[in-house]
Amino acid sequence: MIDRELINRKLVLIGQDLREIASLAGLSKEEYLGGAINQAAAERYLERMIGRMIDINFHLLVESGQAPPPDYFQSFIDLADLGVYKHEFASRIAKSAGLRNRIVHEYDEIDASQVYGAIKAASKDIPEYMRHVEACLTAISS
Repeated sequence: MIDRELINRKLVLIGQDLREIASLAGLSKEEYLGGAINQAAAERYLERMIGRMIDINFHLLVESGQAPPPDYFQSFIDLADLGVYKHEFASRIAKSAGLRNRIVHEYDEIDASQVYGAIKAASKDIPEYMRHVEACLTAISS
């Protein structure tokens, strides 16, 4: 059974972090790159938002009777298969899973310029993700 309260709580937290990251997204690239605190904050906000989206993905998929996806990237693709959003959007937002893994596990040196681009993309893509998930919850309860 889909736990609407769990998903709504995570969406609220994502929204709070999204509002915080907006100030970082509004900086010029030079301003952003000039501040280590800006970079650390952006990484942490992205990590939290992406992690919560992944939690939502897994919950929606498993509670809809799907097998758990093999990885975080696939969880975004599988939501498109479930009809939550279009595949084009899924391909775009699924890339955030790789960024989350690089931030969390420090697989590679994190390129601050790429993170800057990611906060710009997140400012557009995450609200869209949230709208799709909210529409999905509305459709389920109808």
